[in-house]
Amino acid sequence: MKKRLNPADALQFIKSGDTLLVGGFGLSGTPLTLIDELVKSDKDNLTVISNNLGEEGKGLGKLLVAGKLKKAKGSYFTTNRDAVKAWSKGELEIELIPQGTLAEAIRCGGAGIGGFYTKTGAGTKLAEGKEEKVIDGESYIFEKAIKGDVAIIKALKADTLGNLIYDKTARNFNPVMATAAKVVIAEVDEIVEAGAFAPEEVVTPHLYVDYVVINQYVKEGGRYVESIGQN
Repeated sequence: MKKRLNPADALQFIKSGDTLLVGGFGLSGTPLTLIDELVKSDKDNLTVISNNLGEEGKGLGKLLVAGKLKKAKGSYFTTNRDAVKAWSKGELEIELIPQGTLAEAIRCGGAGIGGFYTKTGAGTKLAEGKEEKVIDGESYIFEKAIKGDVAIIKALKADTLGNLIYDKTARNFNPVMATAAKVVIAEVDEIVEAGAFAPEEVVTPHLYVDYVVINQYVKEGGRYVESIGQN
């Protein structure tokens, strides 16, 4: 498989200062192996666009504690007290985006749409500094499309071409993020032969996927835990 890389080699496509789209909702659908490699690397000053920053000491929470993040854009950061503490101390810039707005802004980024008007957030602090427009007597605010330099996403399986399928709700933001970055690196549990998926099963076509790495975590009790021998 030409697209397959080991996790450490995949980091050559990420530079300090990059904006990363990172899949996941909590820890579900999060590329944990690639995040671990980022923690060990010299990459820093990163902007992460993700629903949240993992949990304390887990997922993107590790990247935060390692001092790699400059800014986080997402919807739900209170699951990680370290993120709240870092923000309150001025160590992390946070931009809150309503969850549906986040998903749609990323979708627009991948679809070549500059942005969209939404009622969500109108009349609140989230609307400050944003264009406002009255449509049919109601106030809307303009939300710009979101794109990233690199997307690191998590899927259940890839075939040898790079087509992806996902595991139930672990699908979350991953498919739209795969369309909205210059480079897309997918972390998967398994690689199967091309043709193993029925066409209607494929969620992310291989044309969106640049590289694939194998997840180094194992699942126990419905959650991924670190595998034996992993640092």
